[in-house]
Amino acid sequence: MRPVSICLWSPWCLLLCLLLCSLCSGSPSPSTGPEKKAGSQGLRFRLAGFPRKPYEGRVEIQRAGEWGTICDDDFTLQAAHVLCRELGFTEATGWTHSAKYGPGTGRIWLDNLSCSGTEQSVTECASRGGNSDCTHDEDAGIICKDQRLPGFSDSNVIEVEHHLQVEEVRLRPAVGWGRRPLPVTEGLVEVRLPDGWSQVCDKGWSAHNSHVVCGMLGFPGEKRVNTAFYRLLAQRQQHSFGLHGVACVGTEAHLSLCSLEFYRANETTRCPGGAPAVVSCVPGPLYTASSGQKKQQQSKPQGEARVRLKGGAHPGEGRVEVLKAGTWGTVCDRKWDLQAASVVCRELGFGSAREALSGARMGQDVSKRYECANFGEQGITVGCWDLYRHDIDCQWIDITDVKPGNYILQVVINPNFEVAESDFTNNAMKCNCKYDGHRIWVHNCHIGDAFSEEANRRFERYPGQTSNQII
Repeated sequence: MRPVSICLWSPWCLLLCLLLCSLCSGSPSPSTGPEKKAGSQGLRFRLAGFPRKPYEGRVEIQRAGEWGTICDDDFTLQAAHVLCRELGFTEATGWTHSAKYGPGTGRIWLDNLSCSGTEQSVTECASRGGNSDCTHDEDAGIICKDQRLPGFSDSNVIEVEHHLQVEEVRLRPAVGWGRRPLPVTEGLVEVRLPDGWSQVCDKGWSAHNSHVVCGMLGFPGEKRVNTAFYRLLAQRQQHSFGLHGVACVGTEAHLSLCSLEFYRANETTRCPGGAPAVVSCVPGPLYTASSGQKKQQQSKPQGEARVRLKGGAHPGEGRVEVLKAGTWGTVCDRKWDLQAASVVCRELGFGSAREALSGARMGQDVSKRYECANFGEQGITVGCWDLYRHDIDCQWIDITDVKPGNYILQVVINPNFEVAESDFTNNAMKCNCKYDGHRIWVHNCHIGDAFSEEANRRFERYPGQTSNQII
């Protein structure tokens, strides 16, 4: 089990030692001998899943008339190159894990797939074949370069991209297009189809549908709209409907995951008795469209957040941490998916999640690994500056002139911000420290933002404390 998303540094102290975190990595799963066949006869390939573009998706293979997937264990860019060529593309530009395009169904035909990248067929790569211990939550996906192989014969490729799908959604203001402040929070729902932008019929439209659309556009919630005004306005305008029968549950991260229907090209009567669907979204704290909204939001009492993101380079990304019993901790990535990530994003004032990262991709939190020994001249000495070596986990602190009592021991890394970091809040470590003149007890160690505000205030009011001098 690993945290959902890592601190760049995690300074810790036990007794008089500064403990530095280390990140461990597991060994790869063993692979058995290769399954070699002459070419890909008998196999068919396709890209599937949502949302995606025609040159990306979950890899699916048909063998003996049954469609299945590939496990992401040991999957590499070299394997993606081979599969992209099987599908008629020149090369791969990337690959995905953990069923980014949604979990597939049926058999998992390949596991621990190992390719050099030069194979003519995926059957020439080493793998465990269908002997897999994976689930469809580990289905691999590929992103191919949008460039076809010249003269490629696609007799072994099922082109599922011919089916219509919703890739992009926008809100178009009914009036004043181009003069409205950004971001647009209310307007007609439009979807991008191969022949251009089209409206969505509002017959059967629900608040759940609006919730999904707003989430896609980065807004945490939706609100009611004046449908009478928009219906009156719709009578004076021409519309191009491309979608109808949208029925979302409300938890979907993308409109394409909802039940919906496309109008056929030969349908002349579209959305009879209906009008274009209209949505009004509630902007989060990062999307205040006017100073009035800012003042309104600032006037509301703000309690301490119970969920936060740490270690990310940009707003809206990072390792998920939750506050429980006054202490911040992480979330295990088991069964962590786009739907769960969307709940966190909305709670933080964003829309639906774009990606659910696992495997401590944003850093691993408070993992204490150290080795202490007396390496001779090490650490702080009387009247001298710090001689701490970067490759030693512990340093000694001179307490010759320190009187017995209760103290707060604090160690800070990069105090002058001379080294660029994405998060400076984990650079300070504090501990309760008791010294009786002969022995020292250090306890309750934590990094600067590991406690809630109230717990941190209690820590600063350490009972019997005679001095708060920083050593």
